[in-house]
Amino acid sequence: MQSRPSNPAGVAPPDGQFSQAFLVPAGTGLMFISGQVPRAVDGSTVGVGDMRAQAEQVFANLAAILAAHGSSFAKAIKATIFVTDMSRADQVTEVRALHYGPAAPASTFVEVTQLGDPAWLLEVELVAEI
Repeated sequence: MQSRPSNPAGVAPPDGQFSQAFLVPAGTGLMFISGQVPRAVDGSTVGVGDMRAQAEQVFANLAAILAAHGSSFAKAIKATIFVTDMSRADQVTEVRALHYGPAAPASTFVEVTQLGDPAWLLEVELVAEI
């Protein structure tokens, strides 16, 4: 069996770029990526107050980690996205779509009151095959 998304009958179909579940065969290598925040390589926060700029940095960080381990967004299995303002979530989903391409991992999108630094507007955790 190859890893694949699953959207079975009996539950509502996804209303965005995600799957209800993702099936991964036993013995597949998995990578659990810690929540990535809008920090540049030098540790500075990128795009203070700008959700789109912060999303671009977060997804660039994820892409770098995936690439360093021979993986890609095409092998993403599960994403958890935390934002501090759900009214700006469309900016995150637009940037996410540019990186995901056709990938649609199982996903959760959550609004939180604050992240580890008050200047951070989003954080993304990812599980991917390696």
